[in-house]
Amino acid sequence: MMRFLGALSRPFLFAMDPEEAHAATIKALRLTPLPAAAPADPRLAVQAFGLAFPNPVGMAAGFDKGAQVPGALLRIGFGFVEIGTVTPAPQPGNPRPRLFRLVEDEAVINRFGFNSEGHEAVHERLVKRAGPKGVIGVNVGANKDAFDRVADYAAGVSAFADVASYFTINISSPNTPGLRDLQQKSALDELLARCVDARDRKIERCGRKPLLVKIAPDLAESDLDDVVDVCRARGVDGMIVSNTTIARSPLLISQHARESGGLSGKPLFEAATRVLAQTYLRVDGRFPLVGVGGIHDAETAFAKIEAGASLIQLYSALVYAGPGLVGDINSGLAARLDAEGLPTLAAATGRRAQEWAAGGVQRR
Repeated sequence: MMRFLGALSRPFLFAMDPEEAHAATIKALRLTPLPAAAPADPRLAVQAFGLAFPNPVGMAAGFDKGAQVPGALLRIGFGFVEIGTVTPAPQPGNPRPRLFRLVEDEAVINRFGFNSEGHEAVHERLVKRAGPKGVIGVNVGANKDAFDRVADYAAGVSAFADVASYFTINISSPNTPGLRDLQQKSALDELLARCVDARDRKIERCGRKPLLVKIAPDLAESDLDDVVDVCRARGVDGMIVSNTTIARSPLLISQHARESGGLSGKPLFEAATRVLAQTYLRVDGRFPLVGVGGIHDAETAFAKIEAGASLIQLYSALVYAGPGLVGDINSGLAARLDAEGLPTLAAATGRRAQEWAAGGVQRR
């Protein structure tokens, strides 16, 4: 069903401006009564951060910025959904055009700049939402003109503590000037200290919500050392590796390849998976990782697991493959367990991290 709908809608969506097509997709998900996807193979269930995930495939932040359709995304088979990025005050983001399809490269470039409806509107929508229960993370950020960006992050944790399954501290978007400076050691230490404090102040009323940190794929290894050291010292619950990249491969052939912004999709896979593996080796089992960047089929999803991910997220590949990709990846992962005689995905987590960290592997 999902594959049919994706194939049917693609010509119409690709005839539209990319941002308008995205808005139309959100509207369709909100208004169309979708049948629930078949349950995933129980061997794909994951326990991480103190949460139970029915399968490891999550919707990455950026698709549903305003929490308009988390229930619909869970119905089509995602094991979890991350909404946002959400900023304290509403802001329009960067001027249009700010979203570009790189069709020939199966990639996307965006420079949205944290366009957001703000805490109040998004929180109200989550409080009132109906639909299936499930894991819904909230990705929080800072307003572009904030005097104290760290305070904006802490405010996000406090504001959504009653409705979030977990939080993602997004310090890695390339589209807000200076934001990635928060990945530097002293700045990150202060940020995490204040976010942990904001989270802990809500534990009695809302329970303890996991805190994850989302990093860029463009970090040098020395900077990655610092980030992991601070995350471990501050007791974060996990990391998401990685956000979009500002790098541009000379192999890109699309007419939009040199647009400014963050690149996602197939060309990001190798770099993001290498940084994932490097992070896994540095974390040393202290907390789980979420692998993101360039996943477009079951093979690339399993490669993320082998590089060190307990969970994965995707977004850009849906532009080209449609919503049926979620079920295809889950089916493919179950088939891989059968082929290798593995009881769960955890048995494969990190087993090729050394190879990936050293520069990549020859995928089978």
